[in-house]
Amino acid sequence: MLYWAAVFFVIAIIAAVFGFGGIAAGAASIAKILFIVFVVLFVLSLIFGGIRRGPRL
Repeated sequence: MLYWAAVFFVIAIIAAVFGFGGIAAGAASIAKILFIVFVVLFVLSLIFGGIRRGPRL
C-alpha cells in the first residue's frame, strides 16, 4: 500500500508541474478523450462479460 501511495504522489507532482507550466490545456483534452474511450471499453466489457457467463441463478 505504501508503494502505491508513493507512486501516486510522484504522479501528482508531475501533474502539478505540467498544470502550472501551461501544458494542461493539451493534456486535458487528451485526458477527456481517453476517459470516454475507457468508459466505453468498460461498459462493453461488462456487457460482453455478462453475456458470456450467462445469467446467474
